[in-house]
Formats: sequence, C-alpha cells, structure tokens
Amino acid sequence: MAPHAAVQAVIDLSAGAIGGAACVLSGQPLDTAKVKMQTFPALYRGFVHCITSTYKQVGIRGLYRGTSPALMANIAENSVLFMSYGFCQQLIRVAAGTRADAALSDVQKACAGSAASVFSSLVLCPTELVKCRLQAMYEMEATGKIARSQNSVRSVVKSIMKSEGPRGFFQGLSTTVAREVPGYFCFFGAYELCRSAFAEYMKCGKDDIGVAPVVFSGGFGGACLWLAVYPMDCVKSRIQVMSMTGRQGGFLKTFWLIARSEGVGALYSGLTPTMVRTFPANGALFLGYEVSRKVMMKRFDG
Repeated sequence: MAPHAAVQAVIDLSAGAIGGAACVLSGQPLDTAKVKMQTFPALYRGFVHCITSTYKQVGIRGLYRGTSPALMANIAENSVLFMSYGFCQQLIRVAAGTRADAALSDVQKACAGSAASVFSSLVLCPTELVKCRLQAMYEMEATGKIARSQNSVRSVVKSIMKSEGPRGFFQGLSTTVAREVPGYFCFFGAYELCRSAFAEYMKCGKDDIGVAPVVFSGGFGGACLWLAVYPMDCVKSRIQVMSMTGRQGGFLKTFWLIARSEGVGALYSGLTPTMVRTFPANGALFLGYEVSRKVMMKRFDG
C-alpha cells in the first residue's frame, strides 16, 4: 500500500536529512579545500597544497572548520530537497495526466529534481553562507581583509546580523538558485540514468541494484552536477565570503570581474578536490537516502 501523501513527505524529509548528514561527514575536508581555493586561488598551488597548508596553519580542526553549519546546511537542504522532489514528481504526473502511482521517466525525474532545488535553495543559502565564511576566515584575516575575530558559528551569525541584518544571510541567493536549478537537473538525471543502466545490465528493478551501484550512481550524479555548474558555485562562494568586507557585486558583475582580472581558470579553482570529494560524498548521500527511505517505507507498510 502506498503511504499517505503527508506520511510520504515525512519519510522523504527524514531520509533526506540522513543522506545529507552522511554527505557532510564523508567529505568535509575536501569541501573546505574547495571553498578556500575558490575564494583565494592565488594562495594555493593545488588542493594537496591547500590541505597541507591548512593543516600546518591551524591543525586538523582547520579542515573541519564549518562542519556544524555544513551539517545544518546539508540536512536542511536535503530534507527540503527530497521532500519537494516527491511533491514535484506528483505535479509532473498531474501535468502529464497519468496516475498518481505511475512510473516517471528519468528525464521527468530530472525535471522534478530541478524544480525541487528552488525550495531547497531558500534553506541552503543562509547556512552555506555561514559555512563558507568560517572556512575562509583564516585567509580573510591573513590577507588583512578583516580584523582578527572569533572563529565560531555564533560569532559569524552575530556579525552578519549586526552589519547586514537578516537580509545578509541571503547574500548569493540568486546565484545559489542559478546554480541549483540546472545542477539538480543534471544531478537527478544522471543518477536515475545510471541506476537504469545498472538495472538493465543486472536484469532487476532499480531499487534492487545493490549498495555499490547506488553509491556509484550517486557519485556519477554529483560529478555531472559540479561539471555543469562549477563556475556559478565559485562566484557564489566569492560573493558570500567577500561580502564580509562590505557591499559585494551581484552574480554577473562578480563573474566578469573574476574572469577579467584573474582569468577564466580562476572560475574553476578548487574543482579537483570537488571532483575527488563528489563520489564518496554523493554516494553516501544517496545510499543514506535510499536505505533509510526503504526501511521507513517497510515499517509503514508493516
């Protein structure tokens, strides 16, 4: 028996939260390297240099700086994302004039994921802004862009409220949405296409392909997402971090400023640690989501 829509929403929300936590815990040091290289590309020769320099500067805790807001960001984002993903799938069924339990094509699921990302962006932007600022705090202080401050979630939140007000938490929102909408089309589309390929090869249903294929499919989806939208993510990180020093330009102004003054290559700073991170992190995300969702669905049916 299919669960009631409200129960289904709670299951998707809970499974998304579990997947989001697994994603962060499996890849935080590489995410820290990505943000540092995006915001200060001239300081690091590569991601190995970035990681070793961070370790020498502030120890292992430097690689996990921003973990708390990253957990908040990913749990909030993926809870809303997967809950909205379920709703958007139903909207696509209504638009297509099919039954409420009809199977969707991989492209239709990609469209549902793209639409769901608009809602998840609203909860992701504030928490990701705090995370990015914490991750780049050492470089901001070392280059004299800001005075020495307390490196804690509370101090960053207080600073934003004091200098920018509540609207300050949504610096980079338009860039976040511009990144998420095409990114999650690629993310869910590649994930579902990969799962379909495994199911066809193994002669089984998509839900029965096993752990390794789910992890690989999630990693492949993540790789497609980042390859498609990485420059937009770089611009978003730059806007969110540099706005600490005062008013920061919007997406187009920041994009052209980076490309003109630092070269197009600067828009891809940090891509290597991102691609290294994406397979274990997004594999863990979808594994956590699929397994926990299946367990909760069985308990409801039972």
